[in-house]
Amino acid sequence: MKIVIAPDSFKGSASSSDIAQWIENGITSVIPDCETVKISIGDGGEGSLDAVLSAGFAAHSVEVSGPLGNPVTAKIAIKGDTAFIEMAQASGLSHIPGGRKDALNASSFGTGQLILAALDKGATKFILAIGGTATTDAGAGALQALGAKLLDESGNDIAPGGAALKECTSIDTSGLDSRLARVSFTLASDVTNPLLGELGAAQVFSPQKGATPEQVELLERSLTHFASLVGGNYASMPGAGAAGGFGFMAYAFLNAEAQSGIDLILDLVGFDAHLSGADVVITGEGRFDSQSVRGKAPWGILQRAGKLSIPTYLICGDADTQQGSRFKTIFTLTSIEEDVEKCISNPAPLVTQLGAQIAQLIK
Repeated sequence: MKIVIAPDSFKGSASSSDIAQWIENGITSVIPDCETVKISIGDGGEGSLDAVLSAGFAAHSVEVSGPLGNPVTAKIAIKGDTAFIEMAQASGLSHIPGGRKDALNASSFGTGQLILAALDKGATKFILAIGGTATTDAGAGALQALGAKLLDESGNDIAPGGAALKECTSIDTSGLDSRLARVSFTLASDVTNPLLGELGAAQVFSPQKGATPEQVELLERSLTHFASLVGGNYASMPGAGAAGGFGFMAYAFLNAEAQSGIDLILDLVGFDAHLSGADVVITGEGRFDSQSVRGKAPWGILQRAGKLSIPTYLICGDADTQQGSRFKTIFTLTSIEEDVEKCISNPAPLVTQLGAQIAQLIK
């Protein structure tokens, strides 16, 4: 029997590779002679870099500016002429000093520095995984890092962060790194939101990044103003609101194209080839809910396995089971341990136990 184990990370709890190992431990305790294939998976958010590193990309460490100007050691992944950049490595919520979220001032400058580092290593094809950020600056910080000038009415550089965009009166792109014109950018994301409005970056995502209702309105006005300076229809494009509006900047200034994050990463790790001869697939994520069916990792894996009629089991911390009827069975950590904090802090024995339960079902 061949079992493919391909979970996403459990955000804030455990990595994809750890979850996969614990599932395997549970399975082999019941079926010791089965063949297991573990695959690290991400959908464009935090943890996606680990997935591509397991697929032959090489890691390179870069010292960059974090979301609030704090120093951060981030990684980029390179394979041939292709660079994989996970925005959360430089501009993620996990890099906020002391965990104090600051939606108004958080900047994507460090992500721009990662792009420059990959250019220095000869990359000509860029995949940008743009989930899990602390920012709502429409990618302005990254644009500045790449050489653009965002100036106020006095001709001075505006301050970092989304709130300062309302002070911008001109955008000078003459200093953009000339190499950008000769490379391609693909956005790996599961977010299709526009930049502005009730489904936009400020109103939907900035509260998760610490914004109060008043700050949400301020950010909305700032993003609207910045979009009017840029012009064009980039603000309304699907995915423009991803990563605090980084998608908007990438469309407008990097000529980027968007692709489903999970599909892109499944292709990079050769997922379809691993499915050959598989009898069962097991995937997982921290919480499975209505957002999961809009391109999250387990849903993308379910689609691939379903085309080959391979039964797919889901392990997650908690679940809205009404959304997951196409899975063979959904197992939750909270079905074993009701205390969510204990599930988050010590998932290993729970995941292992669920792996063993699945093995008992398929034995």
